[in-house]
Amino acid sequence: MISPLYVIKVGSSTVLSPDNTVYKEVKRLSEKGNKILLVAGGAKGIEEYYQTIQREVTFLELNNGNQARYCTTEEMNHIHDAYQQVMIPALTNGLRDQGLKTFVQCAGDQGLVLGKQGPPLKVVKEGKKGIVRDSLYGNYDSCDKLLMESLLDHYDVVCLTPPIQNAAHSQQYLNIDADMLAAHLAIAMNAHHLRFVTGTNGLLQDVDDPDSTVKDIYLDDPLDYVQGRMKQKVRAAQSAIRLGICDVAIMGPSMSHAQSSWFWGMEDADNSYDLMNKVVRIPSVSHNEEELTQYLLHHIQIPGVINAVDRAGNIVFEKGDGDHTLLLLGHVDTVPHLWKVQSDETTISGRGVVDAKGCFVNFVQMLKDVQVPNNCKLKVIGAVEEEVSSSAGAYYVRDHHSADAVIIGEPSGQNNLTLGYHGLLKLGITINKGQKHSASRDNVSVADQFFMIKEELGDRMKDIDPDHVATTTRINQYKEEDRDVLKAILNFRISPGVREDYARQLDLSVSEEITIDVLRATPGFINKRNCSLVKSFAKSFANQKVKCKYLKKTGTSDMNTLATTWTDVPIIAYGPGDSNLDHTNQEFQTYSEIDQSRIILKDAIENWFSRVTEVEKRAYRQRVSQ
Repeated sequence: MISPLYVIKVGSSTVLSPDNTVYKEVKRLSEKGNKILLVAGGAKGIEEYYQTIQREVTFLELNNGNQARYCTTEEMNHIHDAYQQVMIPALTNGLRDQGLKTFVQCAGDQGLVLGKQGPPLKVVKEGKKGIVRDSLYGNYDSCDKLLMESLLDHYDVVCLTPPIQNAAHSQQYLNIDADMLAAHLAIAMNAHHLRFVTGTNGLLQDVDDPDSTVKDIYLDDPLDYVQGRMKQKVRAAQSAIRLGICDVAIMGPSMSHAQSSWFWGMEDADNSYDLMNKVVRIPSVSHNEEELTQYLLHHIQIPGVINAVDRAGNIVFEKGDGDHTLLLLGHVDTVPHLWKVQSDETTISGRGVVDAKGCFVNFVQMLKDVQVPNNCKLKVIGAVEEEVSSSAGAYYVRDHHSADAVIIGEPSGQNNLTLGYHGLLKLGITINKGQKHSASRDNVSVADQFFMIKEELGDRMKDIDPDHVATTTRINQYKEEDRDVLKAILNFRISPGVREDYARQLDLSVSEEITIDVLRATPGFINKRNCSLVKSFAKSFANQKVKCKYLKKTGTSDMNTLATTWTDVPIIAYGPGDSNLDHTNQEFQTYSEIDQSRIILKDAIENWFSRVTEVEKRAYRQRVSQ
């Protein structure tokens, strides 16, 4: 599993505060399997250190009215000592008190982060303009990515502080703004999330009003209200999103999503694609969906709609409180690997835009567009862990929610309706045998043996499902003392209609040196065409003069999970996008297809609601006539 990376910048006031909650939040994120790179500022720590050595902190008045720390060679030595003697011990103790395995150092030590010295400063001194050339401040240049990755792999938290090393003079340190250092490191390490933790509730419209948090900040927003040190955080945040980090937020000391300001790499889009752009920009690789679900929980407010996150971590929206429930079940997780989200007037591209955030956003849009009858309920759920075998979100839905019909949010293309999916038999195969020379005539390597086993199991599976599809998804071969070991994952996609106990029918015995574990055995499923849900879509397609194509896919979706017990509930899948782009690095959606599929979806939902109402009316008339 590829662990998402958080880069979290904290100020020295927070670090040195005895009652800060940041360390606990860092621990919580680390325990969820995330990598953490903490970047700490040092202004207060430097002040404390200078007080202990009875030395005055010196600043320069710049031509533009701002102030900058004066970093001569002598002052830089003291600044470095301040980090070593005040900030690093405080950080180390705070993190280790949480039981975290921690690596803390100045970023420039051992050349981990390099910088380039800034140009001479234009200053005002005693009312006169002048030039200062000996201030050792600098800008980020590069970092040792391999060493950084190794540190992140081996420690729960890697924590860095200024200063950085001068790339041109290895014995020299350069001061750098910690906010900008965090932004650059987030870009260099391709971080999933960049957080600036402050002492206020995010970015405030009015610094005297702690409840005036600005929730969303776009590229073209006027930010005249930003004051003081917050200007530098805003500059760092905007720099990060322009250079490729999509999920950037300023958060209060508790890192609560309810009191946070999100930066978006787009202009203010007061249209139906605004939510789509935001949902795609917040990374949500499987097991790391929390940032997205919490954003949706706190930032999406629709009149008449109740928001919640259930115990599995699914985001749940409900509109209406009638007895007849139509469930729109999408998923909010994606497969790994991120790249910069890009959008223009016609298209959006990014990880998950096809599989399946485009479908999910259309579902959320239905909460605004569809009037729910009094006897009905529209429930929209964004499930977690759909892209991994655990399917924790869908299993929780199956066991704790209920519905009379289900639309799964998966890309079918605007003119197609998916009626079914193959099932999935996932096998974990381990071969463990004594070593032999590869040139021995009787030697069969573990690699050769695996492919023979795969062929043998495939032949046995033909007797159960002649139309199955077999794929090896992972092979890891290594030596363990005097043994050769191979571990592999073999998937069989099982046709709908095959007996549900197919896994028990398959003989998995091979030999004592080979272990085969059933990691997942999900049956295939196909919905009938003559149910009210399919008829509702058929009418919607006809209204749009679209000739619908019915699909049966070889993949597996949350439809299969629900169908293991929801045997009498109609379930289909519908959504915009070309499913051939699923899990590729070329995912894109056109807004025109999103619009068209949204029209068809809305019409189908209203058709289904109208059929429920008609059934009830007929039943009522029968009861009255009796």
